[in-house]
Amino acid sequence: LRPDARGGVGQQNERVRQRGSNDRRAASRQHRADTQPFLHQTALTALLLAQARSPPRLAGASFVAFTTMSSVDAPGVHKKVVVHPIVLLSAVDHYNRVAKNTKKRVVGMLLGEASKGVLDVTNSYAVPFEEDERDNNIWFLDHSFHEAMFSMFKKVNAREKLVGWYTTGPKIRPGDLQIDQLVRRYTPHPVMVIIDVKPKELGIPTEAYYAVEEILEGKQQQWTFKHVPSEIGALEAEEVGVEHLLRDVKDMTISTLANQVAQKLGALKGLASRLAEVDAYLQNVLSGRMPVNHRIIYQLQDVFNLLPNLNVEELVKAFAVKTNDMMLAVYLSSVIRSVIALHNLINNKLHNKEKEAIKECTVTEATKESKDAKDSMESSKDTKSYSGDCKGTNADPKGA
Repeated sequence: LRPDARGGVGQQNERVRQRGSNDRRAASRQHRADTQPFLHQTALTALLLAQARSPPRLAGASFVAFTTMSSVDAPGVHKKVVVHPIVLLSAVDHYNRVAKNTKKRVVGMLLGEASKGVLDVTNSYAVPFEEDERDNNIWFLDHSFHEAMFSMFKKVNAREKLVGWYTTGPKIRPGDLQIDQLVRRYTPHPVMVIIDVKPKELGIPTEAYYAVEEILEGKQQQWTFKHVPSEIGALEAEEVGVEHLLRDVKDMTISTLANQVAQKLGALKGLASRLAEVDAYLQNVLSGRMPVNHRIIYQLQDVFNLLPNLNVEELVKAFAVKTNDMMLAVYLSSVIRSVIALHNLINNKLHNKEKEAIKECTVTEATKESKDAKDSMESSKDTKSYSGDCKGTNADPKGA
């Protein structure tokens, strides 16, 4: 075949292949169109059967479950937020420079990386922020400054990405959702971390949240913040730096026992504050001011189930025996400490008495020696004068 003939044969084969592919696509579309009504009908039949078999109360419950599932966390939302010490120090420094001794708050951006649902916030930087004191919905955030700072931080460490923003709160304000929407332009799932620079209660000074869409029955779809567990974590180098800082802050004059008692007291105060929060939440739910969160109720039920039943006589007896054993050890240790202290006191007294006796002997001997030396000096003077007299009497007859 000539070249033009070969080209004609190739174009004809290409047209045949295109016609075959078009026929297959049309057949598959026709098959889906034929089977789609059947699938819809099957799904609708299954749903009707399920509703017919279940009572109306369960049907309502299934609808509630559906509305709850509509606000399920989106993929990519973090399960835990770990805040590093450098972020806390930067936030405190930012607050002291800009809003110290005022009612203002400061805002900044958080950098870090996520791995297996855990978000590590390893760095941060401040952003110019102004807010109207009368209306919190009126605010200004310099996103141009943020973009310039983020580009420079990215040149230093490309692994650190924008993961959210921080504020010194200390509580959530009405304009926070709008700020979160602004940050959402740069990262799909930003985290808001409230850092309390002046904590009045014991515990971790951070609270983490992320925005979710909430769909309630009979209400318009709206955004709200959902709490995320947060903790303070540090790398090995950061731990060394924190220890050096604590050496300057920590009062070394306080004994170890006093530190332990203070830590136990702080832990008990924290437990009491958490129980007060649980009580306030249950009271609000009971009065209808807050909706019921079944997850929280289930967790509280687990806590109550883990508590021991103190009405069992064997358990009370076991606790009493254990307490008596511990108190016996404490009593014996106190007696031994008292005996050792008394023994050391007696030894100290004997030692001091021996020192005083030796000192008195030394003083007596020194006095005696000085007296003997004085007597010997006086006797030597008397001897010299007597010998001089004797020499004078012997010279007179000779001279005569």
